Amino acid sequence: MAKKRVTGIGGIFFKSDDPELTKAWYQKHLGLQTDAWGTNFEWRQADNPDAKGFTQWSAIKASSSMMQPSEKEFMMNYRVEDLQWLVDQLRDEGVTILDEIEAFEYGKFVHILDPEGRKIQLWEPNDTEYNKIVEGRTK
Repeated sequence: MAKKRVTGIGGIFFKSDDPELTKAWYQKHLGLQTDAWGTNFEWRQADNPDAKGFTQWSAIKASSSMMQPSEKEFMMNYRVEDLQWLVDQLRDEGVTILDEIEAFEYGKFVHILDPEGRKIQLWEPNDTEYNKIVEGRTK
């Protein structure tokens, strides 16, 4: 069986002039249960319904350098199955890899650029560990 590349959306991060006001508005009017980072949409994995998955939603300060070198207003995070394998494939295909893979208890991350200069975060999640640290959950 061929390895999967992207398996889902891990999150969306967007610039906001006032992230706290934005989170409060989404909580009041759309029911998002926000925390310091935004919220997480919790769901069940299609190939393993007993396992949780998460999609992060975050408003970040417009002045944040998180999305650099991109000048775009948002950054997508895609969930992947095998980050090292995918980075090797992307490098061979000429994709710009911005940094080295960084590992945490809740997963591994790396950043790439799409053809229009949008920064993309790739995440090989450890959902069991991520579930332990999630505070804001919108179900």
